[in-house]
Amino acid sequence: MADANTESADFLDGKLLVAMPGMGDTRFERSVVFMCAHSREGAMGLIVNKPTPELQFADLLKQLEIPIGDTGRTIDVHFGGPVEHGRGFVLHSNDYHSDDDTMEITEQFGMTATMDILRDIAKGEGPTDGLLALGYAGWGPGQLESEFRANGWLICEARPDIIFAPDAATKWEEALKSIGVTPSMLAAAGGSA
Repeated sequence: MADANTESADFLDGKLLVAMPGMGDTRFERSVVFMCAHSREGAMGLIVNKPTPELQFADLLKQLEIPIGDTGRTIDVHFGGPVEHGRGFVLHSNDYHSDDDTMEITEQFGMTATMDILRDIAKGEGPTDGLLALGYAGWGPGQLESEFRANGWLICEARPDIIFAPDAATKWEEALKSIGVTPSMLAAAGGSA
């Protein structure tokens, strides 16, 4: 019988991957990854629980010469993954659309990777909820499925209260709780029967 976690298709779009202890890649230790796209050609996601304390949104806007308006606000900046650190992606609630530049992932979530969304947030006109990810997590064909077979990840539903929670340190445990798992239940090494 095939395992639903290893069957390829597009079914992981809009899901969360939760890193298992002992997955072997320290860049993903205790990570929660929002899956933006998954197909036979590979997968792309954004780590949503690793803020970058050395870079604040206001500092980034200053570097980009984007003024913050009187009603503007800030969003958290995260390490989105080890691929292309210089690229920024705003994962946001689906109440914001920038013409053809916003990718609707689910009915609840969209992703925009243009300067327009940063300007809109700075003016107070952006999405209700959002986070900025610098870089992304990427997998080639079959790579993610191989990580599932090696017990590297658990899958859970993506919920705004987890993704946009103000305390990034709680997101991993909250994602696990959402599928009825506590960290003490997890083994660092997997096996098969």
